Amino acid sequence: MKWLTLLMLLPLAGAAVISMLPKSMEKAAKQAALGTSLVVMAATIAMVVRFQRDNVDFQFVEKYSWIPSFGINYALGVDAIALVLILLSTILVPVVILAGWNEAHGGRWSVKTFYILILVLETMMIGVFAATDVFLFYVIFEAMLIPVYFLIGGYGTGERAAAAVKFLIYSLVGGLLMLASVIALYVMSGAQGGHTFDINKLSELQMSSTTQNLLFLGFFIAFAIKAPVWPFHTWLPDAAKSATPGTSVLLLGVLDKVGTYGMIRFCLTLFPEASKTFTPIILVLAVISIIYGAFLAIGAKDIKRLIAYTSISHFGFITMGIFAMTSQAQSGAILYMFNHGFSTAALFLVAGWMISRRGSSTISDFGGLQRVTPILAWTFFLAGLSSLALPGLSSFVSEFLVLVGTFTRYPVHAIIATFGIVLAALYILIPVQKALHGPTTPGNENLKDLNLREKLAIAPVIAIIVVLGFYPAPLLKVINPAASHVITQMGFTDPAPTNGGK
Repeated sequence: MKWLTLLMLLPLAGAAVISMLPKSMEKAAKQAALGTSLVVMAATIAMVVRFQRDNVDFQFVEKYSWIPSFGINYALGVDAIALVLILLSTILVPVVILAGWNEAHGGRWSVKTFYILILVLETMMIGVFAATDVFLFYVIFEAMLIPVYFLIGGYGTGERAAAAVKFLIYSLVGGLLMLASVIALYVMSGAQGGHTFDINKLSELQMSSTTQNLLFLGFFIAFAIKAPVWPFHTWLPDAAKSATPGTSVLLLGVLDKVGTYGMIRFCLTLFPEASKTFTPIILVLAVISIIYGAFLAIGAKDIKRLIAYTSISHFGFITMGIFAMTSQAQSGAILYMFNHGFSTAALFLVAGWMISRRGSSTISDFGGLQRVTPILAWTFFLAGLSSLALPGLSSFVSEFLVLVGTFTRYPVHAIIATFGIVLAALYILIPVQKALHGPTTPGNENLKDLNLREKLAIAPVIAIIVVLGFYPAPLLKVINPAASHVITQMGFTDPAPTNGGK
């Protein structure tokens, strides 16, 4: 069975069905979108069960000639890294649809258009992680911008048009830099045996240090914008504030992972020597992202901006783990990508429900929610604790692995990054105290608690956060071989353990 093609076609089939529905059948469009996303999730889980965790090569490989004159193929395949991120994507989509059941109302276009965009985006999220042809990856990488642009600009709030344009411009600039590097790789492959975009063959190309450094920068900057890493982050807070909560979940929970995934898949694989050259600079950028994002979050007055700023800090941890060049940090970074998706989803979804009930996104307007809406308040509290990496919740395991793995090779960077944990306690606990505790703010007295649909939507997210906090082994058993393989390919070995410094 062609698992990956099937996963990409199912959302498109669902979108086609919705497109044929009359505009008036809004409920049917929602149900069709939810049903489709659940089928995709079930198919993904079935694929995960069949995955051979000890096999570090690409699995479920598909390859068909697409544009033979240029050596372009429709080539798909997944290793453990891609598999984990596809699983993350397909779990979050039905959660987003169910949680944001009424998000599309009041948008510039119809309700059914909203769900068509969501399903098209799901196809692209699967495709971008599964592509093993660099040109195919680039096409999907750029095409993803279209549904996100329309989701922000058409269904967002506030300065949604400006936020959508800003997101588009930043992403296009990064994409153009990547395109230049992709074309250069294609030309070089032609001079060394035959034109190709196959990632395995491109990784064997011989190139000078200067050439490798320049091509590396083309890819890295594109991925750093997408991630986002300081100083390429400025588009994110505006996009997160203006987008619907569900769109923000997909934007920060999945799409931004394309950046960090690309760093592993393309920067490290295609340009190992350049990766080593730029590692000191990238680690500094990562540490700045951790501290800077945390300080911005502490000062944030808007709850959606707060969550966006926390993500800048989290992506600093992920980037640091990727370039620490130890298997432990690499495993932590991959696990972090998965865990961050769910902790961010919980925060954004609950924040969205708070905003829709209160009619405001200002943190100070949510005082006393613990008394009025206890389930809503405690869910937000638990999501916040996950974001600050409390032991017993999923983010702690990944953050600990990143810090320990980084410390063995770059102790100074790890120690500075540790201060990010202290700051995380501040940027989470301060708004929690303002929003949940204290006297009830006027206007909050009659707010409704979570309904059954909202409880059903958030329950699996919270369950994953708790279960992986206590028992991350099943996921780590899949991730660890792939992480070790990446480090081995780079020519690194983990630092030998020391005994008392001897």
